[in-house]
Formats: sequence, C-alpha cells, structure tokens
Amino acid sequence: MIPSRAARRTIAMIRAAAAIGAAACLIGCAHDLPMNTLAPKSDLAEWIYRLFLQLTAWDALIFAIVLVATALALFRFSTRVGEAAPSMSARSDLALEVAWTVGPALVLLFISIPTVALIFRSQPAQAPAGAMVIDVTAHQWWWEFRYPATGITTANELHIPVATQIRLELKSADVIHSFWVPALGGKRDVVPGQINHLTLQARDDGVYFGQCGEFCGLSHANMRFRVFVDSPQQFARWQQDQLVKPPGPPPSGPIADGAEIFASSPCTTCHTIAGVSKGVLAPNLTHFASRTTLAGGIMPNTADNLARWIENPSRLKPGAQMPALQVRGKSLDDLVAYIESLK
Repeated sequence: MIPSRAARRTIAMIRAAAAIGAAACLIGCAHDLPMNTLAPKSDLAEWIYRLFLQLTAWDALIFAIVLVATALALFRFSTRVGEAAPSMSARSDLALEVAWTVGPALVLLFISIPTVALIFRSQPAQAPAGAMVIDVTAHQWWWEFRYPATGITTANELHIPVATQIRLELKSADVIHSFWVPALGGKRDVVPGQINHLTLQARDDGVYFGQCGEFCGLSHANMRFRVFVDSPQQFARWQQDQLVKPPGPPPSGPIADGAEIFASSPCTTCHTIAGVSKGVLAPNLTHFASRTTLAGGIMPNTADNLARWIENPSRLKPGAQMPALQVRGKSLDDLVAYIESLK
C-alpha cells in the first residue's frame, strides 16, 4: 500500500523533528560549552535543571501520544482512494471527551505545582543567615559589583567563595537588563527603580560566563561578565588584594608620566581611582590591572587591547558611551602603562 501524500508529509515532519531533537540533545550533553544550562554548578541551577527534566518528560509523553494518535488517524481510521467513505455519526463518546478534558488539565497541574514551588523556593524574601550580600548594578553596557561589607568595587568580574550562600541585590542605572549566568542559574531581570534578588550557592569552583539576557540597546550582545567561584583561600587573597592600601613610593618613568596624563584628562570625571579621582559613571579603575578582561568583558586585558580601547571605544563596542581620548604615540603608551600598573 502506497502512503498518501499527507501521510508522506507527516512522516517527513516526524523525521525532521526527531533529527532536530537528537541534535539538541547532543549539543546539550556537551558539558564543556562556556554557557550551558545543562551542567548546573549551583543549588539554584540544579533546581532549575531538575524541573527542566521533569517538564521535558511530560512533553515527551504528550509528544508520544500525539504521534500515536496521528499514526492511527493516517493508517487505521483513514480511507484510501476507491474505498467507500464510512458512514458519519453524530454520536458522542463521553469517555473520550472526559479523557481529552481531564488529561490536559492534569498535565497542567503536574507542571504548575513544581514550577510555582520552585519560584518561591528560589526567591526567599530575606537573605539566608550568614549570606554574603553583593550589590549588582547594570549599566549600558557593563556590570558593577560592590561588596558592602568590605567596600570593594569592581567591574564585569564577580568573585564569590565556593559553598557560600550569596545574595545578589540587582538594580539598574538606566534601562531594563537581565542578569544571567547559565551554569549558576537565572535569569533575573534588573529593572530601573526597584531591587530584585538572586540567591545561590556555587558548589564547584571555576570561571563561569555571564551575559545580559534582556535587549538593552546597541551593544547588548557586548554586555558580558565573568563569575569567579574561588576556594575560600583564593577568595581571601583576592579580597585582600582588592582592599585600598596605603600609597607606596611615587611612580617614576612612563608610569608617572601616564599618571599625570590621566589626572589632567576627562577620564577623572567618570572613573574612580582611589586617591586620584572620584568619578562614578564608569567602571572603577583602582585595581584595573587585576582583571582579566576589559570593555565590558569582550576583550582580554592586555596593553594592546587597552590602547585600542582608549583610541576608539565605539569602533570596538558600538554605542560605547566612553569618548575617544585624544592621545597618541608616547602619551598613549604612558597612559596605558599607568592604568596597567593599577593592581
């Protein structure tokens, strides 16, 4: 028996769906991807992952039922060319109507109960006892992290200790953003005029990539950051290095020349360097050289990249609100040497 055109089309669609599903599974199983929601590294991410598996199981069951019903409709209860059409009847099947009404209602119930429970579990009204509170402020297009207990401020690189409750206080300085670190859980919207919260406990140390998950303007895709989950000893060393220290001996050579260029430039109105400037509109540069990236996490922190960034920010990051600084040659080299000395 040759299948009808509709049957062949349905079979082709089923095969395509199976191929897409298999490809998605293969991609999801690659746990070494830099932004992978299927390799949870925190308690929050683990809760979300388990809910995802539970909902996927229900989806797979529904998909199987639909496939069986489609196959029966095509091959068991359909007519062929030349066959007499079955007599039509207006008879109602009460059991069938109850099944297709109660069945979906139960599925929705089984999906909604764990989903709502996880929403309340993942958003406690108060910070857990002993939690480390970190203020997170989203800007176009970079992230600011403040540690109220120590006064440390950094940009685009968040350091947290492993196996410690973390309470992130999320707010925006301009438009709506979204804080998203796939391996650690999220997303959580960052809305102007209100503070949202994200509570988690990382269980594995390492470096995890984050990204703004809400379109926020021209360089939305370039609004990246990294989360460094450190061992307690590593975090203590990082924290000690970030504390403002008494001034050392005055610099000399290119670094001293670069310090003079910075102090007399418009940079001081936007950037903070402890003991030098108090700008608040742009990233704090007090410990700039200790960071691994620059320009909102889009480039490695190297002298060459920093020079390119100072010369023409908007070319590297469209819409960048940092104006190009009119310094060239030795002056640019001296300025880069000074900023790269800020550890």
